Amino acid sequence: MSMSRSRVTAVLAAALLALVASVSVASTAAAHVTVSSADASPGGYGKLVFRVPNESDVASTVGLRIQIPEEAAMPSLRYQPTPGWEATLTTADLAEPIESHGREITSYVSVVEFRATGEGIAPGEFQEFALSGGPFPDSTELSFPSVQTYSDGSESAWIEPTVNGEEPERPSPVLTLGAADSGDDGAAVSNAGAGSDAAEADADDDSTAGIALAVAIVALLGAIAAVVLGVRAGRRTVSS
Repeated sequence: MSMSRSRVTAVLAAALLALVASVSVASTAAAHVTVSSADASPGGYGKLVFRVPNESDVASTVGLRIQIPEEAAMPSLRYQPTPGWEATLTTADLAEPIESHGREITSYVSVVEFRATGEGIAPGEFQEFALSGGPFPDSTELSFPSVQTYSDGSESAWIEPTVNGEEPERPSPVLTLGAADSGDDGAAVSNAGAGSDAAEADADDDSTAGIALAVAIVALLGAIAAVVLGVRAGRRTVSS
C-alpha cells in the first residue's frame, strides 16, 4: 500500500509540475515588450507606443531601456512624461550625417531610458511609454532593442531579431511603418491597419497560451486516470 501511495504522489507531482511549467511558458510567450504606432510612416512624424507587460510573479518592472539603432535614427525625438517614472535621453554621433529641413544632423537620440520613481509595474500589470519623433527613415520596419529591468535585479533583454518570419524567444520590438498619409482617408486606413495588426498579435498570443494550457490539463487528467486505474488494479491483485 505504501508503494502505491508513493507512486500516486510521484505521478501527481510530475503532472502538476508539467501543468505549472506549461502555464509559465504560455504566460512568457504573451509577455513581449512591443511597439506600435497609428500614424508613423516613412518620411513622416508619429507617436510610438511601447507596451511593457510585467512577466514576473514576484518582482516589479522598474526600468525600460530603449535603443534606437542608427538605421532608425530620427532628427527629432521626444518622450511623453509618464507619472511615477523619469526619463533620460542619450545621444550619439551619426556615422553619416542626415539632412532634415535643410539642416545637417550629425547626432541623434540613441537611447531612451525610463526609470520608476515609485513601485513600478507590479506583477499582473502593464504600462505604456510613448515617444514622438520623425522624420522616420525610408523603411518598412524599424527594430528597437529594449531591456526590461526588475526590482530583484534581473533583466529581460528583448533584443533578438526575427529571422525568416520565425519569432525568437526574446524578440526585439519591431515597428511596422504604414504608407504615407494622403489626407484623412489615408490616415483612417493607416489607423485601421494598425488596430488590425495589434488585434491579430493579441489573438495569436492568446491562442498560444490557450493551447499550452489545454495540453497541460489533458496531461494532468491522463495522469490522474492512470493513477486511478493503477490503484484499482493493485486492489484487485491484493484481493485475489
